[in-house]
Amino acid sequence: MPEDIPLLPGSPRRLSPQAGTRGGQGPKHGQQYLQMPGPRAPGLQGSSSRDPGQPCGGESARSSSVINNYLDANEPVSLEARLSRMHFHDNQRKVDYVLAYHYRKRGMHLAQGFPGHSLAIVSNGETGKEPHAGGPGDIELGPLDALEEERKEQREEFEHNLMEAGLELEKDLENKSQGSIFVRIHAPWQVLAREAEFLKIKVPTKKETYEIKAGGSIAKKFSAALQKLSSPLQPRVPEHSSKMKNLSYPFSREKMYLYNIQEKDTFFDNATRSRIVHEILKRTACSRANNTMGINSLIANNIYEAAYPLHDGEYNSPEDDMNDRKLLYQEWACYGVFYKFQPIDLIRKYFGEKIGLYFAWLGLYTSFLIPSSVIGVIVFLYGCATIEEDIPSREMCDQQNAFIMCPLCDKSCDYWNLSSACGTARASHLFDNPATVFFSIFMALWATMFLENWKRLQMRLGYFWDLTGIEEEEERAQEHSRPEYETKVREKILKESNKSAVQKLQTNTTESGNEDDEDKLTWKDRFPGYLMNFASILFMIALTFSIVFGVIVYRITTAAALSLNKATRSNVRVTVTATAVIINLVVILILDEIYGAVANWLTKIEVPKTEQTFEERLILKAFLLKFVNAYSPIFYVAFFKGRFVGRPGSYVYVFDGYRMEECAPGGCLMELCIQLSIIMLGKQLIQNNIFEIGVPKLKKLFRKLKDETEAGETDSAHSKRPEQWDLDYSLEPYTGLTPEYMEMIIQFGFVTLFVASFPLAPVFALLNNVIEVRLDAKKFVTELRRPDAVRTKDIGIWFDILSGIGKFSVISNAFVIAITSDFIPRLVYQYSYSHNGTLHGFVNHTLSFFNVSQLKEGTQPENSQFDQEVQFCRFKDYREPPWAPNPYEFSKQYWFVLSARLAFVIIFQNLVMFLSVLVDWMIPDIPTDISDQIKKEKSLLVDFFLKEEHEKLKLMDEPALRSPGVGDRSRSRAASSAPSGQSQPGSVMSSGSQHTNV
Repeated sequence: MPEDIPLLPGSPRRLSPQAGTRGGQGPKHGQQYLQMPGPRAPGLQGSSSRDPGQPCGGESARSSSVINNYLDANEPVSLEARLSRMHFHDNQRKVDYVLAYHYRKRGMHLAQGFPGHSLAIVSNGETGKEPHAGGPGDIELGPLDALEEERKEQREEFEHNLMEAGLELEKDLENKSQGSIFVRIHAPWQVLAREAEFLKIKVPTKKETYEIKAGGSIAKKFSAALQKLSSPLQPRVPEHSSKMKNLSYPFSREKMYLYNIQEKDTFFDNATRSRIVHEILKRTACSRANNTMGINSLIANNIYEAAYPLHDGEYNSPEDDMNDRKLLYQEWACYGVFYKFQPIDLIRKYFGEKIGLYFAWLGLYTSFLIPSSVIGVIVFLYGCATIEEDIPSREMCDQQNAFIMCPLCDKSCDYWNLSSACGTARASHLFDNPATVFFSIFMALWATMFLENWKRLQMRLGYFWDLTGIEEEEERAQEHSRPEYETKVREKILKESNKSAVQKLQTNTTESGNEDDEDKLTWKDRFPGYLMNFASILFMIALTFSIVFGVIVYRITTAAALSLNKATRSNVRVTVTATAVIINLVVILILDEIYGAVANWLTKIEVPKTEQTFEERLILKAFLLKFVNAYSPIFYVAFFKGRFVGRPGSYVYVFDGYRMEECAPGGCLMELCIQLSIIMLGKQLIQNNIFEIGVPKLKKLFRKLKDETEAGETDSAHSKRPEQWDLDYSLEPYTGLTPEYMEMIIQFGFVTLFVASFPLAPVFALLNNVIEVRLDAKKFVTELRRPDAVRTKDIGIWFDILSGIGKFSVISNAFVIAITSDFIPRLVYQYSYSHNGTLHGFVNHTLSFFNVSQLKEGTQPENSQFDQEVQFCRFKDYREPPWAPNPYEFSKQYWFVLSARLAFVIIFQNLVMFLSVLVDWMIPDIPTDISDQIKKEKSLLVDFFLKEEHEKLKLMDEPALRSPGVGDRSRSRAASSAPSGQSQPGSVMSSGSQHTNV
């Protein structure tokens, strides 16, 4: 039976009699302590005296209740005792978690009657005060200020409660004027077993693996051939075999005989051990800190500075010893292995399921970009190959046609020949050709196939990682209230009247189970936060639109200013477009950082209860703001530019004398391509790569310089070889996966939303992601503290966002093809107005006439060389000529083309949606072999239970059969008690003969 340890340490509790006693009682039999120099405190009499570096003896030391070692950092430690920097100084108890805090003292004189001064050894969380000052074992401490003293008392209470929960702690003495102290935490076997049962952690049973059968002979041969071909691309790590599966079952202390427990210290891996300790830290209370719950609240109140699990050693150590971190660095985080697959199972083992799923998703997304990149390059090459055969661009470049166009601006702009825009027209054909329509359909189906394959891969990984049994109740049981939520609830209680507060306190003492129902925040409490969120988001969106409008004004005014100078008049359009796109890129990068901080602040004032709710709301706000910020300039060029220009003689003016800008003669698609490519590439190069590489290095350098300036009292032992917790403390803290997902989601939008205007977008996304995978890997392995292992079965709300972008991309590409490009006008002309069924005469068909004598006074070109020759100028639109009964009104061709465009949008959208639904229906979410194996695993588990029960009953019957007259009674008692310990239905003695043992 396990020792008596509190099951749910959610609040301060008294020590149980079995856990330890106060004051002068010695340790129980079998407990051993690490001896410290100087005289031993009287309250610790009876502890065994050993050499300072000698390890604790055997199992007795590991099975002791709680042992807390306060170590003098100046005490030399022998190399034999410090073989590993991942263990306590006894070299046996593994460090599962580390708490760090910074302390500061005023002076170094003795503090009289101070309840929290340093200890030599503390057992079972009790304070062993030093009775005499000035001895060789005493540490003189100066008085702390009130805030520092309060924090110290809160830390001592929290650590006391951790030890009541069964954890074992070790820390150094505060023997300097200031510095950082690390509290090392070790979870003994009893705590690991208790928490693993509470968290329903699945562990391998004695029947460790079973074979997973393939579908058929053809599938086996194909799988073997594929595996042989891809063997050079596989990382050299001990990957989990896809043909073998562990038979796992949730851990239970009553069914210890089911599990293959060979060594208790290694039965749970490091990630699981740290996850268990983190769960205890999150639910341990501290009454001195306003009854705050969990380590997150204490960190938010600056009581502790950091809390993190340790990395598995150094990644660049010259020694031959190999650990998971070093293996990940060599086979995953180096740029030299960019061509290899990711070791997903090892990533999941080291970082947990949540981070493992992210890198699995990123790997699948990157691999899916390969076929789309190939098709995109083919579409681009098709445009290059057919550029000489494009009849409209040849007509525009033919100088014999002499299409005299109306001036682009008032007064300073002259009439101009359409042939001068030959280069723009030819470049537009590279992206505005019939192949882009089919590529848009392909990309819509590509997005659907990607999401469907991700659901299948997610299910497959969930099966191999034993995530299929995670229920919503289990996930909710692991959720804890956020510190801000607890603070808001306490403020609500304090605002109430004294009578109701007293009644609430009395109710809480008698009915603690109703605490959540009474103290939860209502919609009235959150209404100010919701109102602020709504107003702030509207303001931010309006700010983004205002900046886009400001860039439009810049383009209009700059174009008008450059047109006044003859030297710059010829390059007005190129100069304005390039500078405006760069301004948009800089604004987007700046606003991205601002909007991220604003979304975080807005989510905080909403006061979500749990971290999961907080993360989901933060993701939605950040995505909305960053989506609007990144795509507003692109949406303007795609759907609004050139639509509200007016016509010659009746232009639309922004300000006095400044006309609305219009598209180039070849259309706005080329400008949309330029805008999209520069913003996409700029974000990837500057934000995703330079920021991710440069900013963490600058932060690390700043932290290192800060530590060097504060560390005025460094000892020689620590300067020679720092401990692992010191090395990890200098790393950047882990802040979550939201930034990583966000940049990929925005990139996914660039790839899918406007792919009709930029077929090379998947190529640049693929090149970026090949680097991004290794960049993120290097950041997680070398630059970040080790994250807490989080168990989750999917990528959460990100899948819904991806699905929404995929559906919205169908609509956006339909409008880009129908409205922005000339695809529909060309089809209408070729099949309705052309005399020979070709595009000859298409350019003349799209240009309308205008009588220059009807230009407004003061807008005519000054010093024009066409004054004596020009009677009519042309402009791009479908309008009636000046000699028609209704001059300059929209012609029948305009309405015909408009109806064709709308019809195309409807047909394209419904066709692609139908094909997407068809693909979704054809590809099952759960692979057939996985669904079959899940059923098989349940059957194997039941048979395994029955076999183990038979073995258990045989062991119980053997001693009973040796003594006559007692066998019948013992057998009957065993038969009646066996089913009570079973959790599986049908696992009773009478039904054992109906199953075959495996």
